[in-house]
Amino acid sequence: MTGDEAGGPRPRRALPPEDDDSDADTAEQPRVVPEQGPFAQDRPEPQQDTWPEDEPVDTEPDDTEPEPAPEDRDGRDDDEDDEKQLTFGQHVLVFFKELAIVVVGAIVVAALLRAFVGQMFLIPSESMLNTLHVDDRVVAEKITGLSRGQVVVFADPGGWLSGPEAPERGPFGKALEFIGVLPESGTDHLIKRLIGLPGDRVRCCSADGRIEVNGKPLEETEYLYTDGGGRKADPSDINFDVVVPAGRIFVLGDNRANSRDSRCHLSDERAGMVKGENAFVPTDLVVGRGIAVVWPLGNLRALGIPSTFSDVPAGSPPPPKPSIDAGPDANC
Repeated sequence: MTGDEAGGPRPRRALPPEDDDSDADTAEQPRVVPEQGPFAQDRPEPQQDTWPEDEPVDTEPDDTEPEPAPEDRDGRDDDEDDEKQLTFGQHVLVFFKELAIVVVGAIVVAALLRAFVGQMFLIPSESMLNTLHVDDRVVAEKITGLSRGQVVVFADPGGWLSGPEAPERGPFGKALEFIGVLPESGTDHLIKRLIGLPGDRVRCCSADGRIEVNGKPLEETEYLYTDGGGRKADPSDINFDVVVPAGRIFVLGDNRANSRDSRCHLSDERAGMVKGENAFVPTDLVVGRGIAVVWPLGNLRALGIPSTFSDVPAGSPPPPKPSIDAGPDANC
């Protein structure tokens, strides 16, 4: 058993003698002399790191707007100076110039719409009662094609119009009429219902007294005139059997007893035409298709196509000249 195990005192370990550094601390340290050479003067001086004093950090967002560039500020000032230099009379002149541009633009747009899109017409007679009343304003569109049953506006083919002429509007009224603010008031247009297209065979009457189109009897109670006693107008008191020629249409008024329509001209004789050809309206004289009554508000409604025309069969190829079978009573 060793002494440690026996619990006896441990021997002290010998320590090396301490160095005497007192002289080293007080002794002068050798100075490092910078190298003296041909390029020593070009060598940069060592920089000591300097730490700036702590400064508070601004954490608030900067909402100030950047100052405009000098050229932008100067241009704005020039504009403001020009505006301030305008006299009252010059301001008025600028206003009327801008107003004139707006008015002229509106007139051009309205005239284009009237020429190519739609136009308003004034109803002058009772030939389309009860569908249209006297002094109704009807809008006719000029975009879609022709279909049976439509209400169409067309120019006089020749000799269709009769009766007194409507009073002529003054220059201001004519200008408003031209741009479409006022309805067409001239007496050179008519409005009727399209019954037969080119190639259609139209005749009156069937065994039960109705108008036939390509062998299909029309159920016209939906639009024929009804008097105050509830009595419906007869489809026609004129017998006829015709085939519509190419480029023309056959039209009738809804108030058959008071309408000068295609039936009334089946006996017309005009230069350059076969007898009765004037009864068929050239399609290039059609101005538009009536789509709605817009005034007065009490008569406001759309002008659709009656359901009886939906199942009329197609006609035959249209002949160049009409085929007409009508008696001497084919006049009005």
